[in-house]
Amino acid sequence: MINTKLPFIWYGGDYNPEQWDREVWKEDIRLFKLANINIATVNVFSWSLLQPAEDRYDFSQLDEIINMLWNNGIYICLATSTASQPHWMSVKYKEVLPTDINGLKRSHGGRVNFCPNSKVYREFSKKLVEKLAEKYANHEAVLIWHIANEYGTYCYCENCEKAFREWLKKKYGTLEELNKRWYTTFWGQTFYDWDEISAPTLRNVLFHHWWTGKLSNVAQGMVLDYYRFMSESILECYLNEYNIIKKYNPNIPVTTNLMAVFKPLNYFEWAKHMDVVSWDSYPYITDDYISIAFRHSLMRGLKKGEPFMLMEQTPSQTNWQPYCYIKRPKVMRLLSYQAIAQGADTVMFFQLRQSRGGPEKFHGAIISHAGHENTRVFQEVKELGEELKNLGDKILDSKVKSQSAVLFDWENWWALENSQGPSTDINYAKGVEDYYRALYENQLGVDVIGIEDNFEKYKLISAPLLYMTKEEVARKIEDYVKNGGILITTTLSGIVDENDLVILGGYPGFLRKILGIWVEEFDALPPDMKNEIIIKDEFRKEFSEESYECNLVFDVIHLEGNEVKAIGVYKKDYYKGYPCVTVNKFGNGYSYYIGTFPSQKFLKELIKYIMKAHGIEPLFKDVPYGIEITQRVKNKKTFTFILNHTEEIKKINIGKGKKDLLSGRILEGEIKLHPREVLILEE
Repeated sequence: MINTKLPFIWYGGDYNPEQWDREVWKEDIRLFKLANINIATVNVFSWSLLQPAEDRYDFSQLDEIINMLWNNGIYICLATSTASQPHWMSVKYKEVLPTDINGLKRSHGGRVNFCPNSKVYREFSKKLVEKLAEKYANHEAVLIWHIANEYGTYCYCENCEKAFREWLKKKYGTLEELNKRWYTTFWGQTFYDWDEISAPTLRNVLFHHWWTGKLSNVAQGMVLDYYRFMSESILECYLNEYNIIKKYNPNIPVTTNLMAVFKPLNYFEWAKHMDVVSWDSYPYITDDYISIAFRHSLMRGLKKGEPFMLMEQTPSQTNWQPYCYIKRPKVMRLLSYQAIAQGADTVMFFQLRQSRGGPEKFHGAIISHAGHENTRVFQEVKELGEELKNLGDKILDSKVKSQSAVLFDWENWWALENSQGPSTDINYAKGVEDYYRALYENQLGVDVIGIEDNFEKYKLISAPLLYMTKEEVARKIEDYVKNGGILITTTLSGIVDENDLVILGGYPGFLRKILGIWVEEFDALPPDMKNEIIIKDEFRKEFSEESYECNLVFDVIHLEGNEVKAIGVYKKDYYKGYPCVTVNKFGNGYSYYIGTFPSQKFLKELIKYIMKAHGIEPLFKDVPYGIEITQRVKNKKTFTFILNHTEEIKKINIGKGKKDLLSGRILEGEIKLHPREVLILEE
């Protein structure tokens, strides 16, 4: 449980009463109670109010806000306010402001607009949090601390350059080792003095390719290390505050809100320093339920399947997307339960009252500009609050049940998309999601895991586009397959080491023995230049079609050893008849390799074939697209979530009698699911 003081699903969200006069506060409290709100996140952007001058602090209004909420039975998620420094700080101490990738110094404005390596910023944020923690760390209303907000700004200033050099000295020890790892003999980029190393901006190691619209990196190892350095530098800002709070109350949970598939920060490293993972979920109108499930699974996977916090979602509109579409009736409820089904123990919103001005004035809120409870959105929020209150602590701390996993690696993401070649159309996050989708649609139950996680608990692991393959990870994969695991990997895997240097001896490098193949070369073509995978006669009865479309990258594969077989071959081009999908028996397990980007239909059918070939049973059978079924387990008791994401009535067989926790009904056999209906079945 995140905090035993509130043994319910936490229900509430961001509250900014400082934007309103006190008469509005009274009405807010009435409406919060009506909606069954039990927690409010406060103080997210209040630094300029808390510290109006360098030598003056004023917590009187925050005291009033916290006491008002607590006196009315509403707990506090207390933010530190450090995502937006006061004007006076930026004006007096210019070094606080970040420099962008163009080498231009920013001026004050917006949020998360600070240099993460600014000693001035860190010192002021430390002093503020020290005072906040001293005052509130043991306050009976405070359930959890929320540090800053949506970290992620990279900086390229002189302070960062100096800090980067020190970071490199610790990592490599000598310039000789650095030059070797960065391969600086290419294009004559050898360094002879640490002070020659600068931040990689558009003014030096980056330039623009007019024919691709992409940036080219002279020193790719440098850029990769700068990503690592920046992610660590920003993490140090978080830890600067985390450690202070823990000094005053070591038992209170501390978090910061993440943003799922967010490239700048290595969230697996960040999660090691978070007591609970929290994140902000804002799906776009074209995202389907599997894309949303993938993001939830990634956030759940950051702490090895522990329950997470849904820190933000919108009750209706998201103003910063291209189109402020409205969540249709029942969709907010449906997506809230989807988050819970995927492992969330909270349902929280941005925000509780809609702002009158500012860039997010058209962002949805529980209390809209109308200012009363007589709106569709408020009534839906109220009804959901009643349901969550009635659930009590029944599903809190339960874990999602999964048989399979996909591997996600931030450093691999940085390296692959930073590389010049083989294709500007490669999207690592989408590539991983495609394999997640194929596993998910086959009802395997899917986790998203990192390279340091335990592989042995899964029957099947997919590691798509594992371009950067460190030796220790390759050994871990080898042990997993040798001991009976099933591995699926793809084109562009096993290509480079941790410094983006090619692993010599033939692709796919350290994975070559496990896969039983040698990739001689890979052909990358524009997306509309397609080929086909022809299924070999030996496997044809297991697939619905004789051939399947593929594009982007085409590996020229040679089979090595007696245990490897080709499942599919190319239909055309000079590599016509060459293998493009293979399977190899290795030890007690099997490894599958897909040497191209196939259609989603092929991936789904390939997973289905693999399950049949290796006796892996789905968690559920005969589930139509649009029906999401997941399970959470607690004390050996299973809770089955069934969600209808369609606008149609669907039928599904649930077998033996089960109780729906939301309606109290006993259900069994074939049942009807109404559009956007949710069931939580207890066996």
